This record gives sequence, structure tokens and C-alpha cells, in this order.
Amino acid sequence: MHPSVKASVPVIRRLPKYYRYLCALKDSGVTSISSRELAAQMGTTASQVRQDFNCIGDVNGRQGIGYSVDNLLTILEGLLFGDGQRLSTILIGCGRLGKAVSSFIANNNNGFTLIAAFDVEPALIGQSISGIPIRHIDDLESFCAQHNPHVAVLCVPRSGAQQISGRLVELGIKGFWNFSHYDLSVPYPDAVVENVHLGDSLMSLGYRLRNQD
Repeated sequence: MHPSVKASVPVIRRLPKYYRYLCALKDSGVTSISSRELAAQMGTTASQVRQDFNCIGDVNGRQGIGYSVDNLLTILEGLLFGDGQRLSTILIGCGRLGKAVSSFIANNNNGFTLIAAFDVEPALIGQSISGIPIRHIDDLESFCAQHNPHVAVLCVPRSGAQQISGRLVELGIKGFWNFSHYDLSVPYPDAVVENVHLGDSLMSLGYRLRNQD
């Protein structure tokens, strides 16, 4: 990232979308693209694209040619995936949602690797989820002490999300991908939380359909 500029959260949230579009462009044989063309695909403005790129590194657009797709992808891959070392991840909650999320992590090149899964349901303990054996939640402390995971994915009821998050922070977890239908706020400065509400997108879709001109 550019040494004099710290990207805001809105910019950070746009980076994966840039990455997806640029990967598709590269696969189509496109080698360069202008800010105007990229803005049209992103649903934003050319000015916004240029401002975003000023925040992320040495992005040099050439007059009349545009930005190098390969250069943009290299910069974005460095920001989104680091040095290529995947972040070790544990899953809390192995019901239907947990199974779907674990499959996504296991089958996508997203910079994370699932190393353990935990639940409280006796019938699930010892079964496998995405090739990972399900452990009882009582094993959480001993596992984290031995393996030092970075990230926890929460697929638990909202009533248990706040309680388990504090426990996980004490065990060294730095990142939370939270599907608990609860806006988790972890009161620790080094912890990062992404709250995911699947219903929000569906309600937004419903609103747009019902309020079309």
C-alpha cells in the first residue's frame, strides 16, 4: 500500500471486486484498461477508481493506454493474499451453514486454510466437515495453544457469538468472520471483525424489485 496513504474501509471493501473483474479481464486476454472502462464495470466513477488506486501502491496509468492489468493484479494479490502464506482458520458451529461456509473456504483460493472445526452437538463430534474432523468445543483451548490459528469463522446462534468471541480473543484469535446474525463488536484493538448478514442482501433485492420505477 502507498506509504503515505492508509486505505479507508470503503476502499478496502472494493478491492476484492476490482480483483474479480481484473482476473476476468486477464482470462479474456485484456492487457490494459482505462479508469473509465473499469468504472463502468464496477458501477462507480473514473475519478473514484483513480482515487482508489492512489491508495494501494505504485499504480501507473499511461495516457491513452490505461492501467496494466498484470500490474494491478500483482498489487492486489499482494494486498489481499500477502506473501502467499494462508491464514490458519477454525470453524465454530458445524450445522448446515457451517458446512456451506467450510466448503467455500476449502474449495476457493482465498488466502485461508481450515485447520479445525468445533461444535457442542454430541452427534456431530467425530464426523468430518470438508475433510476436517469435528471436535468438541471443550477442546478449543488445547487446540489453539498448540496450533495458534489466526481466524475464527462463527456459524453459531447469536446468543453465543459474544461469549465465544471473548474466549477466542483470549486464545489469540485476531480475525472473525461472523455469520451469527449478530453485529459482533470485539473490544480489542488488534481484533478485526467482518459481520456477514445474508438476509441483508436478500432484503435489498426485495426493496429494489418492489420499488422499481
